[in-house]
Amino acid sequence: MPPPSRSLLWLGLVLGAVCASREPAAPGNATDPLNVLLIIVDDLRPSLGCYGNKLIRSPNIDQLASRSLLFQNAFAQQAVCAPSRVSFLTGRRPDTTRLYDFNSYWRVHAGNFSTIPQYFKENGYVTMSVGKVFHPGISSNHSDDSPYSWSVPPYHPSSEKYENTKTCRGPDGELHANLLCPVDVVDVPEGTLPDMQSTEQAIQLLGKMKTLASPFFLAVGYHKPHIPFRYPKEFQKLYPLENVSLAPDPQVPAGLPLVAYNPWMDLRQREDVQALNLSVPYGPIPADFQRKIRQSYFACVSYLDTQVGHLLSALDDLQLASSTIVALTSDHGWALGEHGEWAKYSNFDVTTRVPLMFYVPGRTAPLPVEGEKFFPYLDPFDSISEAPEPGRQTEDLVELLSLFPTLTGLAGLRVPPRCPIPSFHMELCREGRNLLKLFEGRGEEEEPHVRGNPRELVAYSQYPRPADSPQWNSDKPSLEDIKVMGYSIRTVDYRYTVWVGFNPQEFLANFSDIHAGELYFVASDPLQDHNVYNDSLGETLPQSFIP
Repeated sequence: MPPPSRSLLWLGLVLGAVCASREPAAPGNATDPLNVLLIIVDDLRPSLGCYGNKLIRSPNIDQLASRSLLFQNAFAQQAVCAPSRVSFLTGRRPDTTRLYDFNSYWRVHAGNFSTIPQYFKENGYVTMSVGKVFHPGISSNHSDDSPYSWSVPPYHPSSEKYENTKTCRGPDGELHANLLCPVDVVDVPEGTLPDMQSTEQAIQLLGKMKTLASPFFLAVGYHKPHIPFRYPKEFQKLYPLENVSLAPDPQVPAGLPLVAYNPWMDLRQREDVQALNLSVPYGPIPADFQRKIRQSYFACVSYLDTQVGHLLSALDDLQLASSTIVALTSDHGWALGEHGEWAKYSNFDVTTRVPLMFYVPGRTAPLPVEGEKFFPYLDPFDSISEAPEPGRQTEDLVELLSLFPTLTGLAGLRVPPRCPIPSFHMELCREGRNLLKLFEGRGEEEEPHVRGNPRELVAYSQYPRPADSPQWNSDKPSLEDIKVMGYSIRTVDYRYTVWVGFNPQEFLANFSDIHAGELYFVASDPLQDHNVYNDSLGETLPQSFIP
């Protein structure tokens, strides 16, 4: 008999730790606390059917959206993995966590700030992490913030170590470390992919938690569509190249300040991109290869959708859909050729805007009746499947910072107080607004769009740069190299960004030292291609600019 796999040993450790302190579950009732399933996707922009993209096959996420409150205008606070995740998981802005790169742990570097899972854990929940939730490494203390945030050791799929290795079969028949990496899953190391393993582990955990009395908080982090685009090759068939268009604005805008541009250096390190011999920093990438990048990104989204579908179908099968909040979001977006860029690392909408939806049993959708399949798995290859009817939506501008107060409020926990300024001494507080009022019930005759007062709402983001012109470390400067910070506000009418001097030793921005500016009006320039900042130099900086 072969020895048990590492993943099964991990699962046994989890279940042993949980079962040792919990009683079997009694029949549920209306007063039982709601469980939470938080799905965090890496680099997913709102290129989904439920956000109006008719090309993308995302039936399972669309089905979730049809039973959720969907936010049309949700924005990340910094468009790079570690700073964004630490920001929304602590409910603090990057200027409070003092994490703009990957190289510090906020509890040591800034303050002992509580996290969303930590708060649920302290309120009696069993908290579990599967896949990429916190960014691994120094920024989460090489432990995914254990033991603070999690009841049991976080799970990482064993196959993720192959993500950046030579596992991509090229036209020459050899294996390469490519950007574009459709694979035959049976041929890759371990015969599986990280997101498949994460789904399997999450489903096993759901099955065990079904038998226990304690509520659970399960965070599942999916890798795709993060580069490299390594996915089962059959998903490529969903997007024939002749159906894949270029970005609507593939050129670097003439009025874009040099400091605002990112040279997408991580793409240039991939073997298939290196073979293109692109000029630095602007490229451009040949049009046929641009289409292939977009094709593979879309294929990754559909592959991701199947994993979400299997996970939600298991929630259904275990009869947990009536007692579990499901939230789905992404750490930031990703540019697919817009403005001549192929990465995150900017303040544009295309990199800061993210999908965000919350399913709340009995609140965003009726409670499922016994025997009803609420989240049946939908095959993206089924061409006859109809798109689900849209659910409730709001066009309010919101920030990922709102995850903390909103999830706690929806679960019936006390919402942490607003942070004072400064708040480095406060372990538990939040800088984002509570979105709970948007979930208030509506009658059958009301419109499905939930509206606040849009002109009162602002979303903030920021991005650091090491210099005023693009260079090798412009995308991901280390803290000590940051010389300029781009602070950006997005309102219903405009996006306004100023690039100002920044002192990394003091963590101070000098708003009197303006290096460049950007101003785009949403109505006339929704793609943010025509910078009219220089036309407004006589105007004063809005008082709402500094968060």
